[in-house]
Amino acid sequence: MTTALELTNVSKSYGDGDSTVTALDHVDLTVGRGEFVAIVGPSGSGKSTLLAIAGALTTPDDGEVTIGGEPLGGKKDKELTALRKEHIGFVFQSGNLPSALTSREQLVLAARIIGKAGSKSPEELLDAVGMGHKAGSRPGTLSGGERQRVGIARALVGDPDLLLVDEPTAALDQQKSQEIVRLLAEETHAGGVGTVMVTHDHDILGHCDRVYEMVDGRLRPYR
Repeated sequence: MTTALELTNVSKSYGDGDSTVTALDHVDLTVGRGEFVAIVGPSGSGKSTLLAIAGALTTPDDGEVTIGGEPLGGKKDKELTALRKEHIGFVFQSGNLPSALTSREQLVLAARIIGKAGSKSPEELLDAVGMGHKAGSRPGTLSGGERQRVGIARALVGDPDLLLVDEPTAALDQQKSQEIVRLLAEETHAGGVGTVMVTHDHDILGHCDRVYEMVDGRLRPYR
């Protein structure tokens, strides 16, 4: 299995002196392409910091990060920006879609930003997430679940190695939550992307291949 993400002995602290907070404490995590991994844990446990480091948005104090087989150590900001465009897709809470753009235009803009076309056209990606019939609709006319589906399709533009998902069901009811995470699992396995999802929703974990719990900056198997 090709590796989408590898964190090796990664640590990250904030503040100084007596106010230092250790967000990540010697974390190891490997996610293969086609693998769906969830991370649960209380607020302030380090989940958001892990996503930021996995997304090449924050640099760890110690340890090594590899995305799509490419080590991040020593890269400059411009190189990290290019790497994010090439290798990473982001799914945000509630879709985070510009209100003026139709569903199709959301994907077209994403393709222009990353500067490459993927194996599927915008229309094919929208069809894959069950939103082909809403290609001409703007976010204001879509339900929360529909906006998340468009957000997932947008994140898959350009065939990323790694998909990072931040609380995708926070604004959804239980039925819609199950549908969205089932869709994420299907797209992860079918498209061969490695997916890391941070969530507080323990009811959706049955769709994931592996689940970890973050406690005080440390990652351990969820039980």
